[in-house]
Amino acid sequence: MKISYQEIHQQKNPILPEPLEFGKTSTDHLFLMDYYDKEWKNPRIVNYCDLHVRPGTKAIHYGQSAFEGAKAFKHEDGEIYTFRIDENAKRMNNSAKILMMPSIPKDFQIEAIHSLINVDRHWVPDSNKGSLYIRPFLFGSGSSLGVHPSNNYIYSIILKPSGSYFKEGFSPGKLLITNKFHRAAPGGTGAAKASENYAASLRPGELARKFGANQVLYLDVNNKFVEEAGAMNHYHVLKDGTIIIPEWTDTILKSITSKSVLELSKIHGFKARQEHIRINDFLEGIKSGEIIEAGGLGTAAVIAPIGKYFLLKDDIINEKTLDNILDDKIPKDELGQFYDEIIVGNGSIGSITKNIYQTYTNIQRGNIPAPNGWLMKVEKTFSK
Repeated sequence: MKISYQEIHQQKNPILPEPLEFGKTSTDHLFLMDYYDKEWKNPRIVNYCDLHVRPGTKAIHYGQSAFEGAKAFKHEDGEIYTFRIDENAKRMNNSAKILMMPSIPKDFQIEAIHSLINVDRHWVPDSNKGSLYIRPFLFGSGSSLGVHPSNNYIYSIILKPSGSYFKEGFSPGKLLITNKFHRAAPGGTGAAKASENYAASLRPGELARKFGANQVLYLDVNNKFVEEAGAMNHYHVLKDGTIIIPEWTDTILKSITSKSVLELSKIHGFKARQEHIRINDFLEGIKSGEIIEAGGLGTAAVIAPIGKYFLLKDDIINEKTLDNILDDKIPKDELGQFYDEIIVGNGSIGSITKNIYQTYTNIQRGNIPAPNGWLMKVEKTFSK
């Protein structure tokens, strides 16, 4: 793939804000590539700019769009390494398949990501301050009404120097459990990193925050099995130290972090497996002490430990009550009547969770050896 560089203006010493928040600061450039006449064309790196689309764009009307999330890290030797972006490229193509969009050769995706990072390498924070968040996205750019796939597409990548995903950092969070909302249904787009899935999560996520929780623990459509923890895969730890992650289905996104944890368990000597988890068994396990730790796994946060679950009393909450809660018409000190609180272990971060987090982040930052192929060096192939 021959990438053109258009009006490149590199900042050698950009000033990053302190504290560095997640996803708010942009680098100077972005990558763009167009799909028309049934092939990808015109790969280019340009100054960071607005994207101009027509009012009839398919992605706007019918949600034909998907994205990815990956990270790059500056190691002690000053070199920059991306982390498992080959897995992100595979998952992007799986999302494209589900949403009837054209696939992008994996090598194209990796080259595009590395080329853009190389141009904006001065924006990568030191590892003790954060990482470079990588956001590739793909959308139908054709302009015509009618529910059918677009003929034209845009693939783009933007970069965000970022600190911790959660403002409170690596500390125990809370999840709201309810059968009022579901992330995905069988046969739908649950296994894709589709934009529409995240749009549907905004209302339940806001409801969770009204109760003081970070996100929702989503159940399957029959309200029997644990699925996702907000935008992350869920996990819990048994008292014998075994990590349990829900089995991937067509309603659960295959987390690269979860996949990595499962693979690391074979190397670093901790126990991990996948299984279908009944919500009643999960709650009983917490109460009995069989489950001692829990949380979420995902690229942005890596690991989000959970200290408490709020079990919503769904039978006493109707749509009007939901609206009143979301509109702040019910005082915060009265919201306790609508849920029961369940504490995991002693409510703090457990030793297994700490060990996974430390192992994982040390691999990303080059402090301990990574499995073969997990880290890819961003070569210095551009100069101006």
